[in-house]
Amino acid sequence: MEETSTINSITTYFIIISSLLMISLPRRLAIFPILIAACYITLGQILVIAGLHFPVFRILIFFGFLRLIIRGEIYKLKLNHIDKAIIWWVIISIITGVLLEKSWDGFINRLGLAYSALGCYYLFRFLIRDRDDLLTLLKILVIIIVPLTISVIIEKTTSRNIFSIFGGVPEITIIRDGKLRCQGAFRHPILMGTFAATLIPLFFSLWFKNKGGKLFSMLGIICATIITFASASSGPALAYIYGIIALMAWPFRYNMRIIRWLILIALISLHMIMKAPVWFLMARLGEQIGGGGWHRAEIITQAVTHFNEWWLIGTTYTAHWMPYSLTIIPNMVDITNQYILEGVGGGIWRMGAFIIIIILCFRELGKSNLILKDQPIDLRIFSWSLGAALFAHIMSFMSVAYFDQIIVFWYLLLAIISVFISTINIPTKSEATPALIGENWTGE
Repeated sequence: MEETSTINSITTYFIIISSLLMISLPRRLAIFPILIAACYITLGQILVIAGLHFPVFRILIFFGFLRLIIRGEIYKLKLNHIDKAIIWWVIISIITGVLLEKSWDGFINRLGLAYSALGCYYLFRFLIRDRDDLLTLLKILVIIIVPLTISVIIEKTTSRNIFSIFGGVPEITIIRDGKLRCQGAFRHPILMGTFAATLIPLFFSLWFKNKGGKLFSMLGIICATIITFASASSGPALAYIYGIIALMAWPFRYNMRIIRWLILIALISLHMIMKAPVWFLMARLGEQIGGGGWHRAEIITQAVTHFNEWWLIGTTYTAHWMPYSLTIIPNMVDITNQYILEGVGGGIWRMGAFIIIIILCFRELGKSNLILKDQPIDLRIFSWSLGAALFAHIMSFMSVAYFDQIIVFWYLLLAIISVFISTINIPTKSEATPALIGENWTGE
């Protein structure tokens, strides 16, 4: 890890301009400098202060909260279940991290995780307040990824990554099986591709909006598709497919409980009749479309086999799980599974808290689907699209762990879901009729 600042002059100007914009822009637009930073500035640009490491998006989190204080935009949030679950996940992560690593560096590392998680999530929660803000956010996201798409096309045709000027990514594009694996400003092609693939359901929801919604939807889907497949990685391709499958499940939206049980029964049945565990379906799929399918399946097997080593507070040694370990961290193997990474980093408590966040998001979106049953189609589709995007992420977690700026967009999705459900009056079981929607989703 860098012990000195690596920020160059270009990034310095970007930080100055972005910080001023975050403070001066209208509230619903103030979020976008940090999203631009996450898309275009690599983690090779680090500001080090007293041993603390601040990539650009962390610096902008500070200025984002400075804006909230200066402009009096911090208000008393009525915390919902998702808000509280994220706080508990962070608390558990810090406690287990201290118990596991028993070092000052380990404590600082967990504080950095807490700063990024709570900083991103609650900055987005304060800046995005209603469905008009959400609509603006999606449209600006489309605009943000257009230049990224152009840069990826350039990388694909020249095998040169223009973001290498920031460090943290190679100048010459990685090649595997004769295919260029573009990665843009992200630390790995899989992460860039996953970032784009998980946006597809959100961009699809714009199709049902007026005021140029179809144009934004088409442009966003085209750009996200190009970025996804320019990564030449099976993980993003599957995330793309998962998102589309989830969208196509729309006609069965009121029968999802039955479908979930059928899927569970099918997986258990396959597990019983297959020679290998059911998760080795990933390995077989990897043989067909490319990628490290065997590694991703085997890491699950090893996590189950060595459950006694990590279940309590995690573990700092997994090198014996596989025939090979990470070059930069010899004590650890490459854990390409977000759920297992949560367990290794904090035992079943951190893993459980992480899964609970996901469950709560799906549960609240499920409630919103019922409440919005008689509302306009665009509002219902948006609710369903949020679930589809979430589904794409959680399936991707089976094959990749998020370790760069893609976490900004993960926290953004959680914040969007939280804001959306907070704009809907969720009735109690005793209420017989759906609540009325207080605001016009189209913004008219």
